[in-house]
Amino acid sequence: MNKQNEIKDVQPIRSLEKIEDMKWSLKKWCSERDYILFLLGINSGLRVGDLLKIKTSEIQGKKVVSLREGKTGKRRTIHLGNIYDELNAYIGTLEGTEWLFPSRKGQNPISRVQAYRQLQKAAQMVDISVGIGTHTLRKTFGYWHYKQFRDIAELQNILNHTHPNVTLRYIGITDEQIESNLKTFRL
Repeated sequence: MNKQNEIKDVQPIRSLEKIEDMKWSLKKWCSERDYILFLLGINSGLRVGDLLKIKTSEIQGKKVVSLREGKTGKRRTIHLGNIYDELNAYIGTLEGTEWLFPSRKGQNPISRVQAYRQLQKAAQMVDISVGIGTHTLRKTFGYWHYKQFRDIAELQNILNHTHPNVTLRYIGITDEQIESNLKTFRL
């Protein structure tokens, strides 16, 4: 299976209850590191590759940060106010590493594969079976941002997509809307 198909198979988490289940599972069965990765991912919309490259010095003590995205090279402003306390408490536990998400040895960040494994493990523990992967974090951010603000142009800009249709398809809204509309359609 190629990378593009894998990304298409990955879905956002469309239930707030399931998001809470994932948080619980990551804390209980994985680690604080994996929980914070999930929390930062679903609240920032950054790609996992960009999340894993974050150094503690870039975000420690800050409620707003500006990070350069690896894929687009564009700067993104990330507001951390809603997760500030948890994020900084976690950073306070890190010793001997510059990375926000260090591997066991601490000299490098965890790999994308390790992040994927931890998300899979947590999802299995709480019976989430629909396409969970590292891209789930970004898609979940997009899905809930759209649900909250209903501004596809703004979300398209945040995610750096070329067209609103790309963004809607990316977060699975078109399929969801069609399904919902067909259920209630009547002449």
